[in-house]
Amino acid sequence: MDMSDAVIINSSRLKSVVWNDFDRVKKGDTCVAVCRHCKKKLSGSSTSGTSHLRNHLIRCQRRNNHGIAQYCPTRGKKKEGTLAIVNIDQEQKKDEVLNIVNLKYEQEQMKDDTVNIGNNNLDQRRSRYDLARMIILHGYPLTMVEHVGFRVFVKNLQPLFELVTSSRIEADCMEIYAKEKQKVYEMLDKLPGKISLSADVWAASGDSKYLCLTAHYVDEDWQLKKKTLNFIPIDPSQTEDMDSEVIMSCLMDWDIDRKLFSLTFDSGNSSDNIVGRIKDRLSQNRFLYLNGQLFDVRCATHVVSLMVQDALEALGEVTLKIRESIRYVRSSLSIQAKFNELALQVGIESQKCLCVDNPSQWKSTYSMLKDALEYKEAFSRLQEYEQDYKMCPSDLDWERLSVVIGCFKLFVEVTNVFTRSKYLTANIYFPEICDIHLQLIEWCKNPDEYVSSLAAKMRIKFDEYWDKCNLGLAVAAMLDPRFKMKLMEYYYPQLYGSSATELIDDVFVCIKTLYNEHSIGSPLSSIDQGLAWQVSGSSGSSGKESRDRLMGFDKFLNETSQGQGSKSDLDKYLEEPLFPRNVDFNVLNWWKVHTPRYPILSMMARNILGIPMSKVESESAFNIGRRVLDNDRSSLHPPLVQALICSQDWMRE
Repeated sequence: MDMSDAVIINSSRLKSVVWNDFDRVKKGDTCVAVCRHCKKKLSGSSTSGTSHLRNHLIRCQRRNNHGIAQYCPTRGKKKEGTLAIVNIDQEQKKDEVLNIVNLKYEQEQMKDDTVNIGNNNLDQRRSRYDLARMIILHGYPLTMVEHVGFRVFVKNLQPLFELVTSSRIEADCMEIYAKEKQKVYEMLDKLPGKISLSADVWAASGDSKYLCLTAHYVDEDWQLKKKTLNFIPIDPSQTEDMDSEVIMSCLMDWDIDRKLFSLTFDSGNSSDNIVGRIKDRLSQNRFLYLNGQLFDVRCATHVVSLMVQDALEALGEVTLKIRESIRYVRSSLSIQAKFNELALQVGIESQKCLCVDNPSQWKSTYSMLKDALEYKEAFSRLQEYEQDYKMCPSDLDWERLSVVIGCFKLFVEVTNVFTRSKYLTANIYFPEICDIHLQLIEWCKNPDEYVSSLAAKMRIKFDEYWDKCNLGLAVAAMLDPRFKMKLMEYYYPQLYGSSATELIDDVFVCIKTLYNEHSIGSPLSSIDQGLAWQVSGSSGSSGKESRDRLMGFDKFLNETSQGQGSKSDLDKYLEEPLFPRNVDFNVLNWWKVHTPRYPILSMMARNILGIPMSKVESESAFNIGRRVLDNDRSSLHPPLVQALICSQDWMRE
């Protein structure tokens, strides 16, 4: 519309506040309202009203947000769960025509801090908490709320949202942590079985270190679960007594010291002392099964990593030569072309690309060495043509490398089983650990002193692990219906020769003792307590327990069946045929289905199969060194770090 001859009308008689942001212009017989901010032209006729002008001001991109609420009259509350939203005006249509769209609104509404935009409710408090949850869940820095780009984005997305400071979002994160912690506390209290704990040390900026405590358990639906309970700073200068007291304090804070079944640490002398002190504390109160023989567990993936580091140390010079050889080949296109030509001449058909490893990832080093071994003839020929190439490994280097590569291959396969299996229950570890044991025995017999001395060094670390964990590994394997006692009967003669039968008998004695201890805590063992409760104090009660008038019959049935020489759960389980072996077997699902048949043994299975025989996440399984806390989290004060780390874990569930 041509506005060259338009006349601005005096708006002093116009009562609505919207005219503070519009000029009313008359051109001929037509009145037009022109936005003073974006110059958009809308109907200014007295018959059109001002609703369309008010709606435009709410959406106007060039208008400052200040004072917008005065254009947003609060309407009456709609039906619960329903939100009426004004449809955006369409450029080519008359702005006075408004379409109302009703949308289902499923999120809970809070009454506090609510601003009304027409019929559209903006819940400030809920939006602020959603922002805090997003920061926790994705590990964003808290200071992102003060970043210019973020503030511009939020202002354009929702002008009415009140931007917050990092200190405000920090307080919200702590409040979320407190609420989520209460939920986890109540869940742990209701668990049907025991809880196993793993402890992992993280490095932070400088010399700082954090101790991460994680609870592992099998829930009432027979699902293997874990929760990060604590992420606390530890002082390297403090004594092991103090470290053990810190862990005991955490256990009592969560009220799980009575429910603890095992504690998994990395191998090391300091771990021995810390776990020993905690074990003694719990044993004094008779909280531990089997006199604590199953309490001290060492991470299987960590002991494999220690043996790998021994192998890398022994291969140090060879690894350096191969690393420099690959760099030399890749230093120019002409050298790379010559190398490929020589590879074809000596009959190498490999298409693998030679790449330098990442020394912090030992699987990367294994891949580099394995691929280079395939090109050993080409490297040997290259030094005949290239006078500057002086880092070629010798024939003895290649020979020893081929032996050690076999060790690496086994360690890679075993680590993949420990960290990437579909069901990471305790029963999967025994055969893998036994295979390592057998291989170490063979490597120690190698006539090359270089290989045998390396194997002897690795075996020292392995034997320390095996002495602590072999009983738990064997019991877990027995509770796999595909193996039962047969897996021990297969491996032990290979490991121990004529002593195997005696050792298997010793394990079985422990299994029977463990079964008897679980039978004491079974529902049948509580019948006497139930009868005594009925006689002593329930006459006036209408509780659920008082309705079962046949508890005495249950006790009679249990006693008479035992007197008639009936078989225990354990006896029945071991006498029945093995379950067919398949790749995708879920042992927890098997025990869930067979709990009615083996009520006591299933309690034992729940506790044993939930032990974390390895505590390493799949993404860090091949790392050399500890997990590292990022710089942003390291700069925060410890209580906030714990709140963010733990809440993130709980919310991901």
